Amino acid sequence: MVFRSSGQDLTTAGTYIEMTSRLTEPVLLGLAVLAIRNRVKR
Repeated sequence: MVFRSSGQDLTTAGTYIEMTSRLTEPVLLGLAVLAIRNRVKR
C-alpha cells in the first residue's frame, strides 16, 4: 500500500479494504500482463 504509513491505525472497514486491495492488486497485475501477452502474440 502506497498511501498509508504502517504506524497508522485503521478502522475495521479500512482494515478489510486494505486486505482485499492487497489480495486483488497482484491479481489485477497478472491479468494485465496476460492481456498484454495475448495482444503481442497475435
